[in-house]
Amino acid sequence: MKTVISGALGECVHIAGVSKFLRLAGQAGWQTVFLGPAVSPEKMLAAVRKISSEAGPSDEILVGVSYRLTPETGERLLGRFAEEAADLHEAGIRFAFGGTPPMAERAAKLGFFERTFDGTEPVEEVLAYLKGQSSTPTPADYPQTAIARIHWKAPFPILRHHFGLPTMEATLEGIRKIAAARALDVISLGIDQDAQANFFHPERQDPRRTGAGGVPVRSADDYRALYQAGRRGNHPLLRSYSGTDDFIRLAEMYVETINIAWAAIPIFWFNQMDGRGPWDLEGSIREHQKVMAWYGQRGIPVEVNEPHHWGMRDAPDVIFVVSAYLSAYNAKAFGVKDYLAQLMFNSPSGLSDSMDLAKMLAVLEMVAPLADENFRIWKQTRTGLLSYPVDEHAARAHLAASIYLQMALKPHIVHIVGHTEADHAATAEDVIEAAKMARRAIENAMGQPEMTGDSRIQARKDELIREAQVTLEALRRIAAPQAADPLTDPATLAKAVTLGILDAPQLRNNAFAVGEIVTRIDQRGACVAADPETGRALNEEERLAKFLS
Repeated sequence: MKTVISGALGECVHIAGVSKFLRLAGQAGWQTVFLGPAVSPEKMLAAVRKISSEAGPSDEILVGVSYRLTPETGERLLGRFAEEAADLHEAGIRFAFGGTPPMAERAAKLGFFERTFDGTEPVEEVLAYLKGQSSTPTPADYPQTAIARIHWKAPFPILRHHFGLPTMEATLEGIRKIAAARALDVISLGIDQDAQANFFHPERQDPRRTGAGGVPVRSADDYRALYQAGRRGNHPLLRSYSGTDDFIRLAEMYVETINIAWAAIPIFWFNQMDGRGPWDLEGSIREHQKVMAWYGQRGIPVEVNEPHHWGMRDAPDVIFVVSAYLSAYNAKAFGVKDYLAQLMFNSPSGLSDSMDLAKMLAVLEMVAPLADENFRIWKQTRTGLLSYPVDEHAARAHLAASIYLQMALKPHIVHIVGHTEADHAATAEDVIEAAKMARRAIENAMGQPEMTGDSRIQARKDELIREAQVTLEALRRIAAPQAADPLTDPATLAKAVTLGILDAPQLRNNAFAVGEIVTRIDQRGACVAADPETGRALNEEERLAKFLS
């Protein structure tokens, strides 16, 4: 049995930190004993001696001491406490301290406490200590694969943020700062467009575009340097775009240079249709499936970053749900073992919170039957990329509110989209600030009320699932007789776009898509397809009647 005993020592009545420490200890499997505020050294040690006398030889006892008042007074009090507890210390009872930074500094100098906390530590570091890791974190304490990191940090989600500045020097320095601040678990490298499309083709690169959209990596050594920059602090994982050409060659390099945490692969995007790559629609689908299989064979997690691309182009919620199902379905079909279901909220940005939650619940309910011992689904939430206001104060509020809402899904990963998104690419300082806001929102949400059971949310979820089945049936009906599985057949999937089964208003005048669908936000705050003349909402049977007859 493991027991942690904690209270605020002497005349100190501040117990918020003690309460949080004990709550985390409970999550880590400890029995907890709360002694309260203003506990005299004699009373605290008497409680420890009593529990110690009743403990078995293999039982473990940890004493958490807190003091948050004047450091000079506290130092004398702790010195006396340490003297009176010397026999307990020698008997193997462990002692830890928590207080203000000046007080924690003085406590550490006593050499009595195995670990001191000053309130600046990420919550996962405190939790890791309580789970039995070393009193002073080392690189080995921070798991270096995504799934291990998720388990290590539970019940809190791991945090990722996009980061990449227009020069290698600035990006390297920024990664060093982010890692040292222990702000993130995963840094998603934002690389410039030439690196995504033309990394192995310097003849196709344009010097005038260097740094457009991210860091201009031009060699494997550049990636190695970015990885080494993060070997400090909490040793964050790194990941990068899967690129828009030479997919397998890039994948091989990512594994070798940055130990890529997971791959992000679309189905329908990052090609000629959206101007991001050289492949046509059907050809890119085939290539994306191949690279899914490549990562799957190596046990590397895969995120299919598909549905929000439709949502950001104002597609109706049902198409978001359908594309999310196709993402998980294709990932499983091509051998992915650990699938990261990315759930971007606020896409499009006019959705109400209740309808946003309903859409995500529909996705999760539809993909859940795909899960088995060989296909594990991990939930990853994020704030809408296009939803941020320009005003910085409003943007900060939006970040916190959005992440609080996302926590209703109990995500394994929170992809932080920084509050500066509408104004400028995030600097290291911006990333660290955004991570601090996200952490607070997440901690607050750990005891939030149950939101997903709302009758309006459940009704919309059920409606979306029914509608999505209609859309999938239309997709199946356009398949050629020789298509073994229409939902993975590149020709059928491409045809679903070129015929308008999958469509979005912002695809108008696109060479590969119809772009004729009209959508609107209805009175519930849901994004629905609408009759272009009357504005009346259309269900999928009406919209797709010609494919279903």
